[in-house]
Parts: sequence; C-alpha cells; structure tokens
Amino acid sequence: MQRYVISTAAALGLAIAASHASADTVLRASHQFPGGQGDVRDEMVQMMARKVVDADVGLTIEVYPGQSLFKAREQWGAIARGRLDITSLPLDYASGRHPEFSATLMPGLVRNQAHAQRLNDSEYMDMIKEVIREGGARVLADAWLSGGFASSEQCVTSPDTVEGQNFRAAGPAFEQMLEAAGASIASMPSSEVYTAMQTGVLDAANTSSMSFISFRLYEQVECLTEPGDFALWYMYEPILISEQVWQELNEEQQAALIEAGEAAEAFFAEEAAAIDQEMVDLYEENGVEVVSMSEDDYNAWLDIAKETSYKNFADNVPNGQAIIDAALAVE
Repeated sequence: MQRYVISTAAALGLAIAASHASADTVLRASHQFPGGQGDVRDEMVQMMARKVVDADVGLTIEVYPGQSLFKAREQWGAIARGRLDITSLPLDYASGRHPEFSATLMPGLVRNQAHAQRLNDSEYMDMIKEVIREGGARVLADAWLSGGFASSEQCVTSPDTVEGQNFRAAGPAFEQMLEAAGASIASMPSSEVYTAMQTGVLDAANTSSMSFISFRLYEQVECLTEPGDFALWYMYEPILISEQVWQELNEEQQAALIEAGEAAEAFFAEEAAAIDQEMVDLYEENGVEVVSMSEDDYNAWLDIAKETSYKNFADNVPNGQAIIDAALAVE
C-alpha cells in the first residue's frame, strides 16, 4: 500500500512538471556553426538558452546547430517570415534581400574590436538596425568577428597575390574588391568552404577566425593570413529574433531575452580578443604557414575597395553613401 501511495505521488509530481514544461513557449534557434565544439557563436546561443530557463518566465530555447534546421542562407527568410524564431547569422548573407547589409562586411571599415564596439553605439548601426527591423527581425546581441585569408596556392598579402586564384569571399563587397584584383569568385557560406577546397573548387577563402577554427580549414590550406594589426575583414554576426515572434511574447519573456542577449554579448566581448590567437596557434601546430599584411598591403587593398566596393555601395544601395559616411565618422 505504501509503495502505491509513493508511486502515485511521484506520478502526480511528474505530471505537474510535464504540464508546466508543456506550458512553456518554445523558441527554435538555428545556426550554421558546429554545436558543442567551442564555436563562440554556438556558445552565445546556448548561453541564452540557459539564461531564459533560469529566468523562469515560461520560455524555452531549443538550439539547432550545424544547419540541422535551416540551411545557412535560408535563415534570414525564415526569421523574416516568422518560420524561425532565433538565429545567429552573418548578416551579409541577407544582402541579396537588403543590400544595406553589405555595409556590415565592408573591407577595412572596422579596424579592431574596440572600434567595432564604438560602431555598435553609432548612427551607422542605428541605420543598419532600422533595416533589420523593417525586414522582420530585431537584434538580441551584437557580435563582430575578425577574420583573414587562407590559400592552398599562395599566401595572400598584397593584391597581386590573389590573381588567378579561385576565391570564396563572404559577401558582395569583398567579391568586388577581390575580382578587381584578378581573383575568380565562387559564392558560398563558410560551412561549405571545406568541401569546396577539398574538391578543388576553391583555392582560397576569406572568413572569420572562428570559422577558420570550427570548420578545420587548416586541413586544406598551406598559408593563413591572420588579421594582425591591419585587418581588412570584420563581419557583423548578430543574434536575431523574428519580430513576429517577439510581438507574441509577454513583457517578462521579452525582458528575459534582452537580459540573456546582453550576457551573451558580454561573453563574446571577453572571448573575441583570444580567438585570433587561438586560430594562429592551431594553424601553426598543423604545419600551416602564417603571415600578416603590412600597412602597405592594407592600404593597397583599401584603395581597390574604395574604387569598387565602397563606390558600388554608395551608387547602388538606397542611402548607401549616408551609411558609409556614418561608419567612417566613428573613430
């Protein structure tokens, strides 16, 4: 009899717990990066998932890493239409729909992490976030990742070193600059670069330092150009929530997500400085030559970018010149 009473009580407790769990609003978070392997973008989303559970506001985030829910370039459309709730997204991937987003991967626009933090609080970012909101999403956490270049053929330093190489560039602005320097361009998300290099489709690529680590590109390249003191490559990769989904949440749930996003952003800021060195150490350990651009190399690239990427953006993107001017005004 006693065993029966205890079992009934336990069953009732489980039923109550299950009822509370089923009452939670469940948000699905998708991203393209490897899960559980130390990628800072995955860790930011996982941290947010833990934070909202701790907040006890009837909210759960289920994380789907590695393109297991949506492919990399499908995520913006899914977020905008409310088919996906949360994503960690390289924003320039959506520049085909919103060309203003190319300003978040513009050669030489961001000089270092301190400069990126100042940009986050600038008129430039206000303009970008207005486009994000109009497009159907909002930012929960800012993140700028530095990056570099890698090649299986020749170290990438001055513009003449890319001539004849089949190159993956992350977005239109870098594609225009590299093409002007003589590279052939193939467009794809960073998650596809390894296979493209393995099969000979690509000779070289530029991407974030974190992606160089997570996607194990050291197995396919001979030379890495680290960001160093003259980094051309910085990419904005925020955590976004669908505006449709946001409006369906109550105030407590929204506040919990804002707090979780702030914690994830602070975590990223602490980790960002170490990512580049982690990449350099990993590539050197695996026998890859590591080089840096000189100031002359950087300036030569910037001259090409201003005549191609910057000019095309100013001429062809609504409010393009104003966006560039607002970014350049941030010292």
